[in-house]
Amino acid sequence: MRILLLDLDSLNPEHLGCYGYHRNTSPNIDAIANQGTRFTNYYTSDAPCFPSRTALMTGRFGIHNGVVGHGGTAADVRYEGAERGFRDQLSKDSLPAFLRTVGLKTILISPFAERHASWSFYAGFNEMHNTGRRGMESAEEVTPSVLKWIEQNGEEDNWFLYVNYWDPHTPYRAPESFGNPFKDESLPDWCTEDNLQRNKEKVGPHSVHEINMFDNHTYPQYPRYPGEITDMDSMRMMIDGYDCGIRHMDDHIGLLFQSLASKGVLEDLVIIITSDHGENMGQLGIYGEHGTADQGTCRIPMIIRWPGTPEGLVDEGLHYHLDLLPTLADLFQKTPAPSWDGQSYAAVMKEESSSLLGREYLVVSQCAHVCQRSVRFGDWLYIRTYHDGYHLFDDEMLFHLGEDPLELNNVALQYRHICKDAVYYLTQWHDDMMKSMPFDTDPLWTVMKEGGPFHAKGYLKDYTERLELTGRGHAVSELKRRHPREFT
Repeated sequence: MRILLLDLDSLNPEHLGCYGYHRNTSPNIDAIANQGTRFTNYYTSDAPCFPSRTALMTGRFGIHNGVVGHGGTAADVRYEGAERGFRDQLSKDSLPAFLRTVGLKTILISPFAERHASWSFYAGFNEMHNTGRRGMESAEEVTPSVLKWIEQNGEEDNWFLYVNYWDPHTPYRAPESFGNPFKDESLPDWCTEDNLQRNKEKVGPHSVHEINMFDNHTYPQYPRYPGEITDMDSMRMMIDGYDCGIRHMDDHIGLLFQSLASKGVLEDLVIIITSDHGENMGQLGIYGEHGTADQGTCRIPMIIRWPGTPEGLVDEGLHYHLDLLPTLADLFQKTPAPSWDGQSYAAVMKEESSSLLGREYLVVSQCAHVCQRSVRFGDWLYIRTYHDGYHLFDDEMLFHLGEDPLELNNVALQYRHICKDAVYYLTQWHDDMMKSMPFDTDPLWTVMKEGGPFHAKGYLKDYTERLELTGRGHAVSELKRRHPREFT
């Protein structure tokens, strides 16, 4: 058994051909989707990067493993305390540790642990290769390490290779020599002048006025990355930059497949293609960021080609990415670890069940840029905001994703009965989480008590000055009312 897991940072499935995108961004990924199972409603439980990968690796929600943010107390995996044995839980229950129990050698090629000081990310791997630029790598800087490993080890049996690519993450880094294969292609349907004008009314980091988080700075070394979206030409620059990152990365994934084929191991290889989170491209008025608990940030691709299972399957059930661990246990006919929060969807891949196997609802969280918990059910997305990250979000937001994929129209007041259903789901989930852990703290509230999400601390004074200078001073009084601690 050989397994390749491709973790493609910030990859929004709506920008992949196999998920219906009109641009040819992902021919190599699409080919694998045609040979395996593609999941259309697959979500990270905890966004963004560090919380998501910790949930994936531990098989536990952030509320259980403790990591929900990028700084402060909630940016470390919880200590096990007096109950800790000679080895901790990660050493036996993490994703790579589990795979070692079924006889696989585990290899990681990623700079992620250094990027976020998330050293627990290494737990269970036999080999770790740090590509050295803390997530600023372009694909041509990652691929040589992977090809070298394949050349030296690919023909061996029983390995799990986890590879991290970063190109869809801002700032868009595809080299200039790559060109722009999309320069003559139309923009996505949602990129309209009307939607741009509506989003110009919004404030907050990564709005159309501040693509560079809190300002509109640009960087000569990243010419594909706009500092501001002022018109449809700069909108094209934004979308093309993202899509070029995806296509450049996909080309390099193709090089990996060629190398594996030359070793004679591609045909029987298990391939898993996924991401840590998506990327907002207009949702909630945000571009080029993964800073909310919404559809743009939390929906991710999941494609699994498992030889011996049917090809070309599409599953529309609701799943978390932390469901991968119990699914693998099921496929290997092993007992899931008691600590895991996920549930297996292996029956879908075996065509033994339909999407009815999915969950009734999902609860997804974000505590690094904002503090939000959201409920995804039916056609609805309900968002509860505890800290707005300076976006001036309403405390309650409800969106019908089929009719409003950009999350432009908050219909919470019109559909109070739907909001009540969502609140019931959220409360039920929270009760279940708190009952099933030996800790009396919800890390979301730890973040709040420590001053708010990491990426929205200490910037408000400077940002309100920018708002005044750019004709948006009308928002300043409300920001001061909501966040008085920032001005004391």
